[in-house]
Amino acid sequence: MNELGLPVALNVIDGLVRKSLERCVASLSERFNVDPDRLRQQFEAHYRQLAIANQAPFPGVRDVCVDIRSLGGLNIIVTQRNQATVQQLLAAHGLELLFARIYSLEHGYAYEPVASMFASILNELGLDRESSLVVSSRGLDIRAGAETGLRTCLFGRTALSEPADYRIETYDQLLALLQEMPA
Repeated sequence: MNELGLPVALNVIDGLVRKSLERCVASLSERFNVDPDRLRQQFEAHYRQLAIANQAPFPGVRDVCVDIRSLGGLNIIVTQRNQATVQQLLAAHGLELLFARIYSLEHGYAYEPVASMFASILNELGLDRESSLVVSSRGLDIRAGAETGLRTCLFGRTALSEPADYRIETYDQLLALLQEMPA
């Protein structure tokens, strides 16, 4: 925020971003009349410079992953990051055993997700669409999941041209949603 000449205390940013990046961006862009995309780019640039140990998962992520595994489900990551970085991030926070697979650009998938990518993953892992859910804060992921026939859940406040099946702002809400969803 300093690069943009905006005086915001770090504890204010920390409190907002712990709820969700989208909530933080929306709140600060409204407060300071700054383009949300510009703020998001600034946050992402700073985030990439943080040590992996300081890139904490969102509150509630561990509980959701443990719950999914206890029900016989799989946690899968589809990311633009390289696989080694994701594995280091998971290991730094003791989450590596909770994820069955990580799919990244290194697997030959396009930079932006497309329906064929999700269909290929479902086929490879023998998963059915009806019991699978795409959770993301990005509209591109939600669209690709919907085009594949998957249920979708938007994390955060991103505005979408096509709505997700579900919307959450915390992973505690996702945990409650998963417990209520039909299998």
